[in-house]
Amino acid sequence: MVQVCLNGARSRSECAHLPVTPRELAEAAARAVAAGAVDIHLHPKDRDGRDSLEAEHVDAAVAAVRAAVPGIPVGVTTGAWTAADARERAAHVQSWTVLPDHASVNWHEEGAAQVADALLARGIGIEAGIYSGADGLARFSAWPRADRALRVLAEVTDVHPRTAPGTAEALLEELAAATALPILLHGEDGAAWHVLRLAAARGLATRIGLEDTLFLPDGSAAADNAVLVLAARQIIGRSE
Repeated sequence: MVQVCLNGARSRSECAHLPVTPRELAEAAARAVAAGAVDIHLHPKDRDGRDSLEAEHVDAAVAAVRAAVPGIPVGVTTGAWTAADARERAAHVQSWTVLPDHASVNWHEEGAAQVADALLARGIGIEAGIYSGADGLARFSAWPRADRALRVLAEVTDVHPRTAPGTAEALLEELAAATALPILLHGEDGAAWHVLRLAAARGLATRIGLEDTLFLPDGSAAADNAVLVLAARQIIGRSE
């Protein structure tokens, strides 16, 4: 399974062609799905291009993308940078009127359980974000409803190409000892493609998109999310 991560917390200053508005996200999602993505993760943005969990922005982004790619699961972030107080993030979840299929919850962040409980109460699936080098796995494992999560989003924050695969292997070992949930493994920036190759070799779900990297495997700039998905599909095809 290849998930496309359309934009992340990036801004147009980092990537001039980053999809930000609901229309841009919808168009980017349609191209990515045509290229082979079967799941979508996005960060709704406000009018200034900042990540937002406010209903106005989440509802518009999810509705536009779902209309563009009917039948494809659509997920959003709930990262603490959108609102430092977990109670505020949970309140935003309760205010949404167009519900995403799933949402990522970063378990090293304070209040993750409160946000996750709010998502479950709305019937929204949870991607449990477990970062390498953080204490998220212990917090997630202590949550009484951990078995109700959709999957673990194993996030390798080591961006060095030489060391990131080893960091990923260590994270996978920790996860194997703690949970039987499906795992989506991915890296970021300079290690994104190295971790994706490991995921492909392991037969794990993975993701790619402008959130994780702005470059193709050969180091050239990616024109959009679709070309990143195409490159990922080629790598996965060679591993099958």
